[in-house]
Amino acid sequence: MRTVHLLSVLVLIAAVGSATAGSPDPQILADRIDQHLSARFKEEKAEPSGKADDAEFLRRAFLDIAGRIPAPCDVHEFLADSSPDKRRRLIDELLDSPRYATHFADVWRTQLIPEVLASAEARYFQPGFEAWLRQRLRAGVAYDAMVRELLTIPIAGVRQSPESVFRDPERPNPLAFFAVKDARPENLASTTTRMFLGIQIECAQCHNHPFARWSREQFWNQAAFFAGIEREGDGLFAPLSEDTERHDLMPTDGKKKVRALLLDGKEPAWKPKASPRAALADWVTSPENPYFARATVNRLWGNFFGIGIVEPVDDFNDENPPSHPELLDDLAKAFVESKFDVRHVIRGITLSKAYNRTSARTHPSQDDPRLFARMGLKGLTGEQFFDSLALATGYRDRVADRGAFGRNAGTPRERFLREFAPQGKPSAPETSILQALTMMNGPFVTAATNVEKSSTLKVVCELPGLTLNERLEALYVIALGRKPSDSELKKLEDYVARSESAEEPRRLSDVFWMLLNSAEFRLNH
Repeated sequence: MRTVHLLSVLVLIAAVGSATAGSPDPQILADRIDQHLSARFKEEKAEPSGKADDAEFLRRAFLDIAGRIPAPCDVHEFLADSSPDKRRRLIDELLDSPRYATHFADVWRTQLIPEVLASAEARYFQPGFEAWLRQRLRAGVAYDAMVRELLTIPIAGVRQSPESVFRDPERPNPLAFFAVKDARPENLASTTTRMFLGIQIECAQCHNHPFARWSREQFWNQAAFFAGIEREGDGLFAPLSEDTERHDLMPTDGKKKVRALLLDGKEPAWKPKASPRAALADWVTSPENPYFARATVNRLWGNFFGIGIVEPVDDFNDENPPSHPELLDDLAKAFVESKFDVRHVIRGITLSKAYNRTSARTHPSQDDPRLFARMGLKGLTGEQFFDSLALATGYRDRVADRGAFGRNAGTPRERFLREFAPQGKPSAPETSILQALTMMNGPFVTAATNVEKSSTLKVVCELPGLTLNERLEALYVIALGRKPSDSELKKLEDYVARSESAEEPRRLSDVFWMLLNSAEFRLNH
């Protein structure tokens, strides 16, 4: 009996070992990243910054992968852990958590359907589209398969009942991609080439650009893949139909029809009764496609470092070369070899010395952000900012506040996301006067820093047995994910101690307000 049990264990170990051996090791990719960067440092005589401390790394990893700051229990547990592999384990835990799917659904939705930020009508499609993205991310669907599904989602034929684009608003629904772009072939072609190939081909929509590689005809060649899609009625919510036999369309100048043709100049491999979009998706997501993998890893790099190897991340052209061409090629190769596993690339990036560097400037040679000699500062997205504020202040969104279709423009979250829509580049964030006023004396932050209304402050101020230093330390850990330095603690201790004991809670609320309004809270560093 015991022999049988031992044999079963050995078989299980062998199976696990075999599965692990078949998966690419992200540390190998991380080491190659650092080799490419180190070679460039030597050329430029640059001195990279040192390793970020545990608190700095923890907050950065949580914001980048989970979309919010760490909870106090995460901070204390990570800082107390002395094991050498704790950063790798943290990355694995975050990538396996539901927060990863939630955050990257925000990331991909922002890039795929930016129209929801500008249109109140388009915003009704957001819950269903994000639900589809979360579903695919949680299931671990490979990126090429997810892109293929998006581009080829079935649309009813012209002789059938038109496809409803707006069903249950909470139901996963990728048709929003077509609806918010008015089902216009030129809009769909522009987004497809820019998002999945890194090419801004829309610049050639009206005429040939004297310095661009892509011609006007090539733009309309791409649009022709979507020529059969029609909207049956007016408005974003009108149902869609598709004539799968259409492989050409008339450009806006009305001179002559242009047929669907791949960007490499080859004729598509048409399939009987299949949408032309299937032929386009086959080519776009092919491992042999020279653009797809490079464009994707460049977007991921830009997301984690605030600036792409090609910058802007969606503008690959001869006049805009990559800062590190060999690194870009290596990342793309690793992405293809991993069978388009986004999480493998994320692991490689976040395990690298480059990602683990401090953002503190320690040498003038680190001033060029495209050297990646130190971690750059990044602005938070509206979702990262609000979710971090909500966690720090103990705010909970009530289901009753969500309103029809899962949306209510009057909720603190919706107001906040409107006011904190991204401005400027992630690596050079801009703060508007309205945003500053919202943080300094807006109703949400005012209530969150009021002892009577804030659950966080109530606990910190009223929990018995804590010294003043421990209460101040708790506020730092909650807001900034770190403990205060001795000098910070001394200044704030003097400030709070100067008041009467009855005034101590108000002084502590002032400290909390200051921390939430600090640049350290507003930035990912």
